[in-house]
Amino acid sequence: MVLVILVGSAAAGIATTGLVPSLKGLWDIQSHPARLLNDFTQATNDGAALLNAALVALFGLALIRINRVRLSGPTIAAVFTLFGFGLFGKTPLNILPIMTGVYIAARIARKEFREYIIIALFGTALGPLVSLLAVELARPPLLQIPIAVFAGLLAGIVLPAAAIVMLRLHQGYNLYNIGLTTGFIALFAAAVVFGQGKQLAGGSVWNSQPSLLLQWLIPTISALLILAGLSAGRMDALRSFRRILKLPGRLPSDFMDMETVAGSLVNMGVMGIALWGYVVLVGADLSGPVLGGLLTVMGFAAFGKHPANVWPVLVGVMLAAVTFDQDLFARGVILGALFGTTLAPLAGQFGIPIGILAGFLHLSIVMRSGAWHAGIGLYNNGFAGGLTATLLLAVIEWYRTNNP
Repeated sequence: MVLVILVGSAAAGIATTGLVPSLKGLWDIQSHPARLLNDFTQATNDGAALLNAALVALFGLALIRINRVRLSGPTIAAVFTLFGFGLFGKTPLNILPIMTGVYIAARIARKEFREYIIIALFGTALGPLVSLLAVELARPPLLQIPIAVFAGLLAGIVLPAAAIVMLRLHQGYNLYNIGLTTGFIALFAAAVVFGQGKQLAGGSVWNSQPSLLLQWLIPTISALLILAGLSAGRMDALRSFRRILKLPGRLPSDFMDMETVAGSLVNMGVMGIALWGYVVLVGADLSGPVLGGLLTVMGFAAFGKHPANVWPVLVGVMLAAVTFDQDLFARGVILGALFGTTLAPLAGQFGIPIGILAGFLHLSIVMRSGAWHAGIGLYNNGFAGGLTATLLLAVIEWYRTNNP
């Protein structure tokens, strides 16, 4: 099913745009800036963006197969996240040094790469660091490309050690743990780059007029997932889906293992349609980053998210937007709403009020945290979500300790 979705999406993009423009656009994407926010559907064309996204995800899927890692909640979440961010930041070229660096880290630790493969897949959030050093700085290519590759390798080597420490901070209540990790590393990377007095062009690339193909991509994929889940046994899939709604979602919550594959597929499809409906309802653009957010939500619907633990966080983000006089369809708000669901386990474990508070605080910080690392860490919401979860968890544990 995953392979069908990836190949089918790329084929639809190529059929709409044309083979030659798609291939030319794909080539252009490899040398395009990748820091937040660079929407490849606007920078090139639908065919090129979907082809790039499919290649990024297929590369991750191939690594999973080669290393004999089974498709499960975390690997499905990783592949869908790769697919989503292949629309705005990840390319086959800028993720390769990061993954290689994680492989080197595994060898240093005398572990099999398969033990670190989830870190390698999600760690590609630092792909913009490679692109930044390779194409955005005014240096001779013979100098900047080796520097970019070395920086990517170094970031990948550091990732596993940092990821373990970051997980202890929020104790699994931030589903995008690698987002907190890569954001932390990106802070240092940005400090080194900009500490040299480097100035880069600002602004973002955003598709405010998405094509019909982009507008209907998510409901089409969602329908396929639901049909696939129901085909395995209608009543069994629905019963499994209802049981998933009772799970808190704290890391690691592999719904495919804890429940069934069929129920997880239904949950993925339901989450995709529900959040797509929210985006349409508030009038936000179905741009590359928004599609990336929806695909990430769908992936994590196999690994921690479901309607019951997501909606309180979403309400909290909406309340924050109204409080701060922000439009619900504004770019930062809509991305904060979609990616902010990384905090769903807080609502699942501690209840609706905590989930709403988490969403409120998340939007407050995520609107500022991107500037700290200059958009080098693609999972900015994972970074902000980790900070939010750590703060709330510290207060909750302190209260419980002093009020037994």
